[in-house]
Amino acid sequence: MAAITCTSGTSLLARAPLRRTRLPSLTRKSPPWQQLRWSSHAPTSPSLLARGQKPVTIQTLRKMYGEKSPITMLTAHNFPSALMAQEAGMDVILVGDSLAMVSLGMSDTSEVTLDEMIVSARAVSRAVTRSFTVGDLPMGSYEINPEQALASAIRMVKEGRMQSVKLEGGAEMAPAIRKITTAGIPVCAHIGLTPQRQHALGGFRVQGNTLDKAMSLLADAKAVQEAGAFAVVLECVPPDIAEEVTGALKIPTIGIGAGNKTSGQVLVQDDMLGVRPADSFLPKFVKKYGSIWDAGLAAIKQYKDEVADRSYPGPQHVYKGDAKVTAAFKAAIGAGEA
Repeated sequence: MAAITCTSGTSLLARAPLRRTRLPSLTRKSPPWQQLRWSSHAPTSPSLLARGQKPVTIQTLRKMYGEKSPITMLTAHNFPSALMAQEAGMDVILVGDSLAMVSLGMSDTSEVTLDEMIVSARAVSRAVTRSFTVGDLPMGSYEINPEQALASAIRMVKEGRMQSVKLEGGAEMAPAIRKITTAGIPVCAHIGLTPQRQHALGGFRVQGNTLDKAMSLLADAKAVQEAGAFAVVLECVPPDIAEEVTGALKIPTIGIGAGNKTSGQVLVQDDMLGVRPADSFLPKFVKKYGSIWDAGLAAIKQYKDEVADRSYPGPQHVYKGDAKVTAAFKAAIGAGEA
């Protein structure tokens, strides 16, 4: 290609036709993930799932709360589960510390680390284009002081690419919530049964079921609201108490085992989809909407059987060969062995 020199002495390439690379034909009707295939295992394009819908924001959630429109929240711990949650229309996707048990096989949530939560959050963030995202701060990442809480929240936003964070605790966590929100990071609080403190609570027990406990629950709810939380999860609380607490606040309550009079609901996706064996323990408040375990197990067993009897792969699953090439290949092998 010819070169020219400008007055400053810089060598420039003269204009010449660019070599064009032939790409697969695209059509307006083709979904984005079918238009170009760079890899046989490329992830589904998240742009598909936006479908022209506006992203859910803090303002969206406040409007829903003001209109008494129930807020839907569901956990997701990886790219595929986040895609499904968003495609189903979830308003909020929570990267919960339930990751510890349902995805990592740990005995409880106290084992999972902030680094592990961030890896999960990043995977979820790659899928989500519409739902509002919340990243759980795990045990040990925010309790020491407000400065530690803010540092962990910043990591969850910058590295985990979450839009907000969640932490457990009531009035005692108000300084941490205030510190985080002052820095411009939205916080969802979590009171009632707080799984990270299950050992101090004597296990997974209903909270707010006595007058003293109910009054303490209300005090915690008001404290986190005053500290700046944009919402608060109420876990394992009698429905009537949860309804009263909800009515006393000016921020949404998200119930889990707290009846249907809260501002919204949250469930662990793996629980409601039935990802584990049928005899696995599920909390009383979980409704199983499907059985991924049964469907997946049947499919895997069928795969095993078809491999064993050589019915898989069938003709439709293999690439077309060239008989002449095969014959020449066999001849070459035969000549080499002679």
